[in-house]
Amino acid sequence: MERNLFENARDAVSRFTQNRDGGRKANEEDMQAAKQAIQSAYSQCSQQEKQQLQQLEQQLEKHHQSLR
Repeated sequence: MERNLFENARDAVSRFTQNRDGGRKANEEDMQAAKQAIQSAYSQCSQQEKQQLQQLEQQLEKHHQSLR
């Protein structure tokens, strides 16, 4: 079964906010990938998913600010 854009966005944000492979730090490429995934998901999601995408955007920005 093909994954939908909403799931891809959620996973991209998760990859950015969590360390991978024993301590790999999130980088700018991970953040850009997450942003793109969120924007793509907006076009094909329900109203409830849009609210969740907004929360993901906030989570992404909050985490990005904490890295500075």
